[in-house]
Amino acid sequence: MTTTTEHGLASGPTPRLSEGLPTVRTNRRRFSWNTALRVILLLIAAALTLGPVLWTLSTSLRSPSESFKLPPSFIPWNPDFTSYGQVFQQLNIFLLVLNSALVTGLIAVGQMVSAALAGYAFAHLKFRGRGALFSIVLATMMVPVQVTIVPVFMLIRGMGLSDTLLALILPAIPTAFGTFLMRQYFLGLPTELAEAASIDGASPWRTFRSVYAPLAMPGMAIVGILAFNFHWNEFFRPLILTISEQNFTLPLGLVSLQGNLGTGSISVVLAGVVLSMIPALVVFMFGQRALQAGLTAGTGK
Repeated sequence: MTTTTEHGLASGPTPRLSEGLPTVRTNRRRFSWNTALRVILLLIAAALTLGPVLWTLSTSLRSPSESFKLPPSFIPWNPDFTSYGQVFQQLNIFLLVLNSALVTGLIAVGQMVSAALAGYAFAHLKFRGRGALFSIVLATMMVPVQVTIVPVFMLIRGMGLSDTLLALILPAIPTAFGTFLMRQYFLGLPTELAEAASIDGASPWRTFRSVYAPLAMPGMAIVGILAFNFHWNEFFRPLILTISEQNFTLPLGLVSLQGNLGTGSISVVLAGVVLSMIPALVVFMFGQRALQAGLTAGTGK
């Protein structure tokens, strides 16, 4: 629509009132069945994972008579912390924690070093039989520890290390999984670094120590955290290789809380289990950032 001015000149179309005003757009997300299904599956997985842990904590805060009450109550309305005190009375918990920390700490450090050295050799060093040797290393992952425990026990006894903490540490330092993990990690690092170091006259050991080892710290952290969590809860090997109570680790000590023929208090046993989970949880919390960095680093050149 055009308008005419008082001088007889035609002007442009008259602007509408709606023009020039900001338009409001509403972004409405449509309901997605795929998203809802994923959320439901994640909630089920979280419940299955955290359910036993929360039930253990709940039972440790109840009296023994309430532990077998039917129907069971998930939430302890009257928390009872006496079971935790009985754990310290029945066990030398500080000695058990010290033995477990010493064993698992040395195993974790040993696996980090051995896995890094072996992984670097399989990734960047060229030698005859490298592929066959790596296949043999991977094949050992399919052999359960129950099959090799007798030869390991005979070797430990022949070395005079029976019933010692070294009997638990030394056989666990070589790790096939850690070697595989570090090899894949080193393969993801640039090969130009090794070429530049060799041009400068660096030996393979100097190249590993000064160039690749600092870059492989996130991968080594993964090996160390996984080794610590696994061997902290290990029960079978300490049961076979140790005899005296002064060399018991924490899982072996917790078994004695069950009493003769399982007559011990279930609340006391689960209180000991809750205490044993604290160090592993602390290690995971402090190493979570390194674990996430190691899972994402080295994926591209």
